[in-house]
Amino acid sequence: MDIRIFQVDAFAERLFAGNPAAVCPLESWPADDLLRSIAAENNLSETAFFVPDPHGDAYHLRWFTPVDEVDLCGHATLATAHVLLRYMEPSLHGVRFRTRSGELEVHREGERLVMDFPALRPEPCEPPAGLAAALGTTPLEVLAASDFVAIVPTEEAVRALAPDMAGLARLDRRGVAVTAEGEEPGIDFVSRFFAPALGVPEDPVTGSAHCELAPLWADRLGRTRLRARQLSKRGGEVLCEVESDRVHLSGRAVLYLEGTIRV
Repeated sequence: MDIRIFQVDAFAERLFAGNPAAVCPLESWPADDLLRSIAAENNLSETAFFVPDPHGDAYHLRWFTPVDEVDLCGHATLATAHVLLRYMEPSLHGVRFRTRSGELEVHREGERLVMDFPALRPEPCEPPAGLAAALGTTPLEVLAASDFVAIVPTEEAVRALAPDMAGLARLDRRGVAVTAEGEEPGIDFVSRFFAPALGVPEDPVTGSAHCELAPLWADRLGRTRLRARQLSKRGGEVLCEVESDRVHLSGRAVLYLEGTIRV
């Protein structure tokens, strides 16, 4: 069986920036073990697989890290929409995906793609044992949703982190987002994201984490439209708009390669 594969830099204005994701169009679902093996072989933070819905009005979309399937992934959804709307279905204005996190929509807005995702508001919690030691700093506050969210005093504190990945992997959440208010004009907040338990020590740009971070900073800064920057080595920016229980995340994407997997 031959499987097409695209590799896309998501949340990027140019190649070699943003977050790379693999995208594999399928006609039907093979065994999950094959999907896991392909994702492990790709060794990217996420590989997305999608099949057409039988009714023809949407696609079923799944995401795999090198270790396991996840419930929600932003950058691989952006990458999948880029492949569909740019190369496979260029006449479409938008696309709908059916996923483990419900129905997600992506539409064009100029050169950007806008994703309609659920808002995952984090709630204050007791800092879990080992978090401060693993981060190498004591957060001002800790909140929890799908991930732990650690607020630190400054942008430089986010940038300077050198976490103990083994310590973070022992925590009982998907990952840890560390964030601070932005200091550069036009940047509302910054972050870094770590998910070593899922085989992703540091994710370059994490759309799903902004489902937690955007509502948090919208409440604290008193505005619903925000520009975020993730301070990984590759780096990337995410435009966020919070509307009630939804978050609109937008960015651009660039195709790096297209090929064939022979299995």
